[in-house]
Amino acid sequence: MTYEIISEWLQKLHIAPSLAHLLGLLGAGLYLFILAWLANLVAKRLITYVIHPIIGKTSIQWDDLLVQHNVIVRFSHIVPVAIIHFFAPTLFDGLTDIMNVFHVIVNTYLIVIILLVIDGILNFTRAVWERSTLGKQYPAKSFIQAAKLIINLIGFIFILSAVLGKSPLVFFSGLGAVTAILLLIFKDAILGLVAGFQLSVNNMVMVGDWIEMPARGADGDVIDVSLTTVKVQNWDKTITTIPTYALITDSFKNWRGMSDAGGRRIKRPLYIDMRTIQFADEAMLERFKRIRLLRPYLEAKLNEIRMHNDGIGEDLSELINGRRLTNVGTFRAYCVAYLRNHPKARQDMTLIVRQLAPGPQGLPIEIYVFSNDTAWARYEDIQGDIFDHLLSVLPEFGLSAYQAPSGADLEKAGLALRGVE
Repeated sequence: MTYEIISEWLQKLHIAPSLAHLLGLLGAGLYLFILAWLANLVAKRLITYVIHPIIGKTSIQWDDLLVQHNVIVRFSHIVPVAIIHFFAPTLFDGLTDIMNVFHVIVNTYLIVIILLVIDGILNFTRAVWERSTLGKQYPAKSFIQAAKLIINLIGFIFILSAVLGKSPLVFFSGLGAVTAILLLIFKDAILGLVAGFQLSVNNMVMVGDWIEMPARGADGDVIDVSLTTVKVQNWDKTITTIPTYALITDSFKNWRGMSDAGGRRIKRPLYIDMRTIQFADEAMLERFKRIRLLRPYLEAKLNEIRMHNDGIGEDLSELINGRRLTNVGTFRAYCVAYLRNHPKARQDMTLIVRQLAPGPQGLPIEIYVFSNDTAWARYEDIQGDIFDHLLSVLPEFGLSAYQAPSGADLEKAGLALRGVE
């Protein structure tokens, strides 16, 4: 069936030749469109109801990603292009202008289909890569986006070439003249590509990392790393968007090392009121000996002190002569023993209880230990339990925590002064 057959049939129905010619062209075009649409429909149904079920029954998992990213379905769009390419010359035989229009449409549509297929293949490649072990360490999203940008730019040039009837080389040669404009337009993309390459090669940031970047107001988990931006979900569930290149130019803290190590640091001081620090007398030592965790320490330390004092031959009735245990030193030893026996403290990582320089707030006894749980809520529970216990046992050592005077304290002091008067 050609447009001439339709035109002749319409003329037999006493329709004017010019109108019959126009209707013949429209009829042939409609016939070609319906034929191409039916071919596309059949191809899609074949893929959906035959090929996809076969893929779903295989034991291989990566082929399911072909279905998920519509790679095979996009190939079905080539079928109507082939129908138009083969049937248009027959339907519109001798009409050079119309054939030229169809030629432009077919070439443009074919380029678009190729771009869609390549886009699907790139998405499929990214999905396969991200499922691998290396893909979790080196995300490929930014590189895939850069590849899509370049391929779409090349595809746009080929579309212009098809529409205008010019060689693609003409447009490629003209890119040099607009390089400055392209650099300005794609500045963020170029900077992001370079930054993304550095981030991936140096393994600086990946999805799931907890990063802290005060300059950008970011403190939370990385949820997306793209060509131009990095999205961080803060702890209050707000989203902070950071330019990718900012992670190269600005400093930030990545807590991944903590998560990988399996221990989260607890570093907090207890401030001891220095007025309560004293030598341990016999009554205090007897009380200390009843504390199970202190017994090994006391046995070794008291034996060491006894040997030292016996060697100097001084009058030990004066507390200042010789070596003696102090309540604050014994408390530090108890803290170490307590942490060594704590089920939530990492024993294979740094564990220190140290005395810092005294200051206006008293004598700081710093606890430096790692919990065996890095989850924020559970970590806070562990830290709270440790300091709840240590604060509660301070009176057992004759110590008290430093606390700045409150309004109630000042009121009591004022009442006491008035009582004296």
